Amino acid sequence: MDIKGHINKIVEEVSKNPNIKEQFDKEPVKAVEKVIGIDLPDDVVMKIIEGVKAKLKIDSVSKAADSLKGIFK
Repeated sequence: MDIKGHINKIVEEVSKNPNIKEQFDKEPVKAVEKVIGIDLPDDVVMKIIEGVKAKLKIDSVSKAADSLKGIFK
């Protein structure tokens, strides 16, 4: 099972689809299973959810840092 691949796929969907983002915020397990299309064991789903949240946070911080760079040019 490619957990990293699932994380990347879900991050991509959450980033481009506001409905999936809303569902991920409210019901992350259902959103994960909807995007990947299979029912996974709870421990695997929780690892994927943690990975998605971490990647989204990193992407958000990166975008903020890029914005700040523009201010100082």
